[in-house]
Amino acid sequence: MDYIRTDTAGQLVFEHSSEYLLIPSCLYGFRNTETTQTTSKSGRSVFVHYGSLEIPQEERICNHCGSRMHINDHPDITLQHLPVGGHLCALRLPHNQFRCPHCGTTKGQYISFKAKGHRMTEQLYQYARDLLALNTFTNKQISGITGLGKNVVKEIDLERLKDLYTINGKLIKPEYQARFLGIDEFSLHKGHRYATVIVDLETGHILWIAYGKKKQVVYDFVDHVGLDWMDSVEAVACDMNSDFQEAFEERCPHIQPVFDYFHIVKNFNDKVVNEVRRAEQRRLLEEGDIEAAKSLKRTRYILTSSRSTLQRKDAEAAEGKILRKGNELFGTENIVRKGGVEQKYDDLLAQNKLLFTLDLVKEKLADAYTERDEPRMAAKITDIIDLCEATNCKPLRWFGRLLTNHFEGVIAHATYPISSGKVEGINQRIKTLRRQGYGYPDDEYFFLKLFDMSRTGYTRNAKSHGFRD
Repeated sequence: MDYIRTDTAGQLVFEHSSEYLLIPSCLYGFRNTETTQTTSKSGRSVFVHYGSLEIPQEERICNHCGSRMHINDHPDITLQHLPVGGHLCALRLPHNQFRCPHCGTTKGQYISFKAKGHRMTEQLYQYARDLLALNTFTNKQISGITGLGKNVVKEIDLERLKDLYTINGKLIKPEYQARFLGIDEFSLHKGHRYATVIVDLETGHILWIAYGKKKQVVYDFVDHVGLDWMDSVEAVACDMNSDFQEAFEERCPHIQPVFDYFHIVKNFNDKVVNEVRRAEQRRLLEEGDIEAAKSLKRTRYILTSSRSTLQRKDAEAAEGKILRKGNELFGTENIVRKGGVEQKYDDLLAQNKLLFTLDLVKEKLADAYTERDEPRMAAKITDIIDLCEATNCKPLRWFGRLLTNHFEGVIAHATYPISSGKVEGINQRIKTLRRQGYGYPDDEYFFLKLFDMSRTGYTRNAKSHGFRD
């Protein structure tokens, strides 16, 4: 439908309708006199509403001498407005400039519906902020919806984020008192540049982000929240980064570092299982056992998986689970999951004693992390250490030393069954956010986006995470 000229103050009237459709503009003082349609550079229709702005009598009074001011000039100003029906809208009106004939003071007429610092209406500004707060659309998509430039959208978002998460130029203190923290580093830019994130494991909120992955990150965080706040923190889930562990022990010795199952198993799979598999392949080739060496090819996934996972894969294969659906258009067929992975795993263990030892360590480790009593878990971890030390396998002996050096943090999992899974999940969301934004050269904006991302759709429920009161 097309706009027509109207004498109705503050209303936009459509034609080609059995009844007139009136849309309240909430543009107080603006009197729409004419509307024209143009085309933007992107090809979208733009409806430009011409009008004038009422001048309250009190605004013509000089604030300095109290004299009546005269209109000195009235240059036109254009403000972008809310899009309607997929079409862009703009307002064009004279912006009166006042001058006092007695003291020479000048000022511009106040426009109540103009967004501060932007050439747009307050309604469009708030609409853009509402879209940004959803964390569903990218800045480019919001730019397309609102008709604003991408840099303008970013500027609005940065203002929104600073309003939410900063006070006087500094980050806000945590909204809730945390009992359990998670800490991990993530790659910030190429060239081995890292940043560290500290998370409340109950809420999933990011509490602190800083450059680097050294002790100073923890020191700055403690200074930020204060020792009184840290007194209520019981444990922190972290990886094997000794700097983080030592920093917490130095500043807050009552906080127990906890090394969760994920990081232990990751070290075991990457540094032990994979290295042993390669070493066994080389040994078998040197001995001339070509068939046995071939059997170890492409077995990393099988050797690093738990038996329950292999059984589930076989069950899915028996049901004919389709991993990727084919289509006739491009001449591809369905890819169905293959079975027999558990049997292949058993065959590998039967053929190689060292692989059997790895399986035994893996099962004992999984069993130890089910314990909720520290002495019993300590006994099981000690048994694993003795088993590793009894072998002549260098990677296994290394793993035994790893457990020994981090023994207290490992068995602490029995008392504090926490995991850094939330932190690892945030790290994945960080990668997703960076891809969606095609990179963020502005670190301040990127970090504030991460703060906001971690608080979207939040529900505080400590019991759902397995924490004990």
